[in-house]
Order: sequence, then C-alpha cells, then structure tokens
Amino acid sequence: MHNWMRVEPLDRTCERLAACGYESIEIMGEPEAYADRPRVRETLARHGIRCWGSVTLMLEQRDLVHADAGKRAECVAYVKDCIDLTADLGGEELTVVPTLIDKMTPTASAEQEWEWAVAGLRDVYEYAGPKSVRLAIEPLNRFETYFITRGAQALALAEIVGADCGVCLDCFHMNIEEVDSLAAIKDAGPRLADVHIADSNRMAAGMGHFDWPAIVAAVRAAGYDGALTVEFLPSIDRTPVNPYPNSLEVPIPGGLVQPIVDHGSEVVTDEFYTWLVQSTADTLLPLIR
Repeated sequence: MHNWMRVEPLDRTCERLAACGYESIEIMGEPEAYADRPRVRETLARHGIRCWGSVTLMLEQRDLVHADAGKRAECVAYVKDCIDLTADLGGEELTVVPTLIDKMTPTASAEQEWEWAVAGLRDVYEYAGPKSVRLAIEPLNRFETYFITRGAQALALAEIVGADCGVCLDCFHMNIEEVDSLAAIKDAGPRLADVHIADSNRMAAGMGHFDWPAIVAAVRAAGYDGALTVEFLPSIDRTPVNPYPNSLEVPIPGGLVQPIVDHGSEVVTDEFYTWLVQSTADTLLPLIR
C-alpha cells in the first residue's frame, strides 16, 4: 500500500498494514522525509513490512515537461533521489508520473513535450538500471493531467525510453480512460511493472462496481507477479446522509480544503481509515493466495 494518502508517522502506517495482512509498502516519493534510511529500514523490519518501491509525488514544480529547462533538470534530480530512496530500502520499482499533477494546460507543442519527457525519462532510466530499480510510467486521467492518460500512451513512452522500462496501471484511472481495462492490462504484458488498486469510486476495493476476480485474473495472465499496490482515497461526506458516521475527525483538524486538494486522507478517523485498509485486504487476499 502507498502511504502518501494519509500523513502520519511511518510506524503507525506499518503497524496498520501488518495488522491487516499486508506485506509491503510503496513508500511516498519524498526522499528528504526519509533521510534517516537506517531508521526507516528498522521501522519496516520491526513490523515485517518490505519496501516494494516508491512513487513520485509530482507537486509544486516537479514536471519533466516544464517549459523551463532548469525546472526540468530539478525534476530529473528529484526522480533520481526517489530512485536512491527505493534502492536504499531494497525496493524494486519506482512509479513515475511524468508531469505535474493537476497541470491541465500544455506549455509547448506536443512534439516538444514528448521530446522533453523522453529525454528526462531516459536520463533517470540509465540511472536506475545499475541500482536494480525498474521504472513504471503511470497514466492518470484527464481530470488530473493532459499528458499521459492511457495505457497505450504510457507503453509508447516506455518503449522509447528503454527495453526494461515498464508501466504502472491504476484501476481507477483506467475506469475513466480505457475502453476496456482488462484489454489494457493484457496489452501491457511484460512491461506491466506496478498495479495500483482502488475501486470505481476510488474507495477501498469491494466498495465500488469493479469485478476484482476478473482484474486479478487479467493481471496474472499478463505475467505480472509483483505487488498490488493499494491507493484508495476516502471521500469526504459532511452531509446528514453520510453512511459512515465514524469517518470524520471532530473537530476536523485544519479544515477540509487543503487535504482534499492534496488528495490527503488525514481528515478521516484512524478507525475508519483502518477499516478501509482491512476491507481492501478482505477483498483481494482470497484472490491472490
């Protein structure tokens, strides 16, 4: 499971994951937050959780297709730092979103932005190889980016970047953008390097309308044997018809606006969040054991 969706001590995250039957974490791509690598490794080991990999958090000015060459260089350096984080923790893959999340307007021609993306990703791909970290390019959806939104686009980019460059497919994003999500998984084949898990409403697996047995079967058929990385985002309901009366902190710390903008889940109670983590495990574990 990711840990970027809820801001809390890593020790609490690992404690919850272990109690709910998880075996690994895709740690958030904030290398400075985990500068004390021995301490991070000790925390993971104490709870029996391994590092599967990491994921870039493309916030602020992190953008491989930024119009400013200096900003592009800073982003390449950031992704390399994420590769170091992954390697230092024994992880196998780094999921990369190529451009700034919620950037909805291009700043150069399509050809130019593609060229910038290829150049930046080739640079980090060459850096990742000797560290045994595999890149996985992740498509988002049209409401979060204009650049890479479908599996076919991510595959085309990965094929140009390098022979071992992979893709990460996210079930929630595919539900919006793909004609056939199962076909997209099949098409990814050996380049499938990570799979992100949330249901159709981006809640925990089993709380939407996805056919999880079919999805897991498609992932297996593609030859993928890595982690299914949980990445749900609880919805915030402040109305009288909230079906989960135990979900919101009272009083709500810091208000609602910024956590929602940042895709955070710190406004929900630990009890509710833990229940969602457990519910996802209850849905998926019988399908993968």
